[in-house]
Amino acid sequence: MFEKLVESLINSPIVKKGDYDYFVNPITDGIPLVDSELLQEVSEAVSQYANINVDKIVCVEAMGIHLATALSLLTDIPFVVVRKRSYGLEGEIAVHQTTGYSEGELYINGIKKGDRVFLVDDVVSTGGTMAAVIKALKHIGADIIDVMAIIEKGEGKEFVEKETGIKVHSLVRANVIEGKVTIEAITARKNSP
Repeated sequence: MFEKLVESLINSPIVKKGDYDYFVNPITDGIPLVDSELLQEVSEAVSQYANINVDKIVCVEAMGIHLATALSLLTDIPFVVVRKRSYGLEGEIAVHQTTGYSEGELYINGIKKGDRVFLVDDVVSTGGTMAAVIKALKHIGADIIDVMAIIEKGEGKEFVEKETGIKVHSLVRANVIEGKVTIEAITARKNSP
């Protein structure tokens, strides 16, 4: 299951960002190369394991964009990108996010009260970005139908669930152990509620 994703993770180089072990992977970083078969495998898995009976797919710039694009093409559901810069559009919502290695503002446009949304992101590791975006979507009044990170790392999933009360799904759980990416579990469950 998810052979291409697992192989890409196992072959991921590790870089240090302070005390944080960061794996470099096509899904999470767009390098060294985003293979179309890998992206297809991931988008098909998301469409199979997540509840995407929604009005809009929401992703976070930058590494959620390719995932949302592939999923949008597969499902004919439009997507909205949570951006790193303000456009000053009416209804824009600023979101402050803190991760294990960065801090800054994100901006949501194109979501309104009552929109049924599916949030997809490449990875949940510390949970700072995902929790901030979920809280902002709730503040807007969006109906969050499902949330999925392709890769779960660290304690971020638990942090997000505790902070927001929203269940987070993933396809795989991976961590850096002794300088290498280790697949700890295939976490996808059929028809996640």
